[in-house]
Amino acid sequence: MNMHSFHPTILRAYDIRGIVGETLFEADAEAIGAAYGTLVRRGGGSVVCVGYDGRVSSPVLEAAVVAGLTSTGVTVRRVGRGPTPLLYFSVKHTGADAGIMITGSHNPPTHNGFKMLLKARPFYGDDITQIGVLAAKGDYDVGEGAVEDLDLMDTYVERLVQDFTGGPEADISVVWDAGNGAAGEAMVKLVEKLPGKHRLLFQDIDGSFPNHHPDPTEPENLEDLIAAVAEERANLGIAFDGDGDRIGIIDGAGKVLWGDQILMLLAREVLAERPGATIIADVKASQALFDEIARLGGQPLMWKTGHSLVKVKMAETGSPLAGEMSGHIFMADTYYGYDDALYAAVRMLNVVLGLKDQDLAAAHAALPKAVNTPELRFDCPDERKFSVMAEVAERLKAEGATFSDVDGVRVNTDKGWWLLRASNTQAVLVARCEAPTEADLECLKVTLSSHLERAGLALPA
Repeated sequence: MNMHSFHPTILRAYDIRGIVGETLFEADAEAIGAAYGTLVRRGGGSVVCVGYDGRVSSPVLEAAVVAGLTSTGVTVRRVGRGPTPLLYFSVKHTGADAGIMITGSHNPPTHNGFKMLLKARPFYGDDITQIGVLAAKGDYDVGEGAVEDLDLMDTYVERLVQDFTGGPEADISVVWDAGNGAAGEAMVKLVEKLPGKHRLLFQDIDGSFPNHHPDPTEPENLEDLIAAVAEERANLGIAFDGDGDRIGIIDGAGKVLWGDQILMLLAREVLAERPGATIIADVKASQALFDEIARLGGQPLMWKTGHSLVKVKMAETGSPLAGEMSGHIFMADTYYGYDDALYAAVRMLNVVLGLKDQDLAAAHAALPKAVNTPELRFDCPDERKFSVMAEVAERLKAEGATFSDVDGVRVNTDKGWWLLRASNTQAVLVARCEAPTEADLECLKVTLSSHLERAGLALPA
């Protein structure tokens, strides 16, 4: 293969993403395969699993990745169409050296990209930079690879069901929404093996996403699920994002459980079996979560946002449970430690069935509460966003403020906390505030606005 250069926007911090036909092309996919195969070979590996999601462009990009990989002498195990966790599972289950998932996740239908893991660890940051370096030089290994086709869907679903503790007579009513994303087929097979009453929404995989966009963190994407839960008088509703690694939960009263609230409920179960364990959440999570983990006897750990960063920290600390506000849930107590929304769904069913004299809506209502803003995102050029963060941090130090700088700045005050961080994937700054009362929240927003104004920026309305 020849030297290859990528559009400057597609090599991101945690994955490779672009707009098909505008910033991402078939030739890019082949170059990614060749560069990745080279890194695998030079690291002593020889086998790579490859999967793809349900987007219209995914089969073509998958074929190009496979061509690039085999040109380096790598053996490719093609696991076909399915959710990203199926690809992660295939690497674990078959003992492969690495994996590539072709997926646009929850992004618009015209987008696509690549998620990778190497030697059972996330592949991100400097690793992705190295893809660009090798491609620019045309510095690829050359060899004759082989291709194997594997169908692991049923094996994967059997593994999901293995940790369901409800028993064959469990009485539960659930509505499931795949949003026409890549989790659809696995969701159907999973439900067939579960007891109770189940209603499925938008299980047919369709890369045009004709019903609603598959992002369960956006309330408008949950309207169909909320309506169906009400119609069925179900115990809960479960939604998945486009590639099945993020989960959304609706209780029986139609209320959304956000990522940190899902973690609160799962932490009860995990800490009952593993007292004193470290539970990780990202910097956007509510203080109520960290306080609840401590109350339950666990060790709360606030960490950086980003699924790859969380997985690395889990492995480093031996944490059995971690999560992000975005709905990535990672479980390593009896599972593999990667973000698998279908597996998280099974564990949430266990939680609901274990409530006994209380339903999920009541348990949700009883969780510690605070008043907070949604995630506030606003444009800031890539070349400016980190310098803004440095300016804000310096002022906070000079003022003697109490804050964490694990990822941006999370400032603790007597009225609550506010967060400001630079996105690692977009030219934006991200802010959030949380307080005991609406009046305190307004005070925090004023303080945050003041810091932004001094940097020449304005908080979004």
